[in-house]
Amino acid sequence: MTQNLDRHLDGRVALVTGASRGIGRAIALKLARRGAKVACVATSADRARDTAEQCAAFGVKASPFGVDAARTAAVTELVNQVVAEFGGLDILVNNAGITRDQLILRMSEDEFDQVIATNLKGAWNFCRAGARTLMKSHGRIVNISSVVGLTGNAGQSNYAASKAGLIGLTRSLAKELASRGVCVNAVAPGFIETDMTAALDEKARAGLLESIPLDRIGTTEEIALAVDFLVGPGGAYITGQTLVVDGGLSI
Repeated sequence: MTQNLDRHLDGRVALVTGASRGIGRAIALKLARRGAKVACVATSADRARDTAEQCAAFGVKASPFGVDAARTAAVTELVNQVVAEFGGLDILVNNAGITRDQLILRMSEDEFDQVIATNLKGAWNFCRAGARTLMKSHGRIVNISSVVGLTGNAGQSNYAASKAGLIGLTRSLAKELASRGVCVNAVAPGFIETDMTAALDEKARAGLLESIPLDRIGTTEEIALAVDFLVGPGGAYITGQTLVVDGGLSI
């Protein structure tokens, strides 16, 4: 029984963007561990290669791919390539994202446009390119939003807008695709142990922890587990929802 649970994604094809490090890498590895074949996508295939090799160590097919998520035609071409190479598409995880933090009076138009183009339009590009195949497979889409998309954050008007937009995209696509058996959900992480939080000094980290009821920063594994739940048997009757994984930060 445990073995079947551990490999509940056997034979499924997953595409994970932003898979070169951090949350994206953890998600790709979790899905591979569950038996899914994984297309690991980053801005270049070289950047995704290490993740793909780690995924393959679980005995599944895994390949690295590179694309600028903001380029619609290039994303469509990549998704078609993945479908042809892997024989379909069952799971799409839109995790690719960038930050260009700045107070609005200092933020340039380009800094706003870059974040919206990658974080929001990029997810839309992948959803659009994969929709037909996902409808055939009754697949799952998970968009990685952020607690900032729910609460806002000073100096992140571009990032917060992109992440709030992902929640709106999630709800709209959930309504569009439900009749074809596709579940579309979002995960909104709070503060997670990444390269950025690792660089915080002790004072900054202490101040951060004061705002988190559970008194600790989350792990990439915990975000991967949330995605694993939504794309597995437990998520079969869940759509249009945002699962907040933030240690109580937003309450």
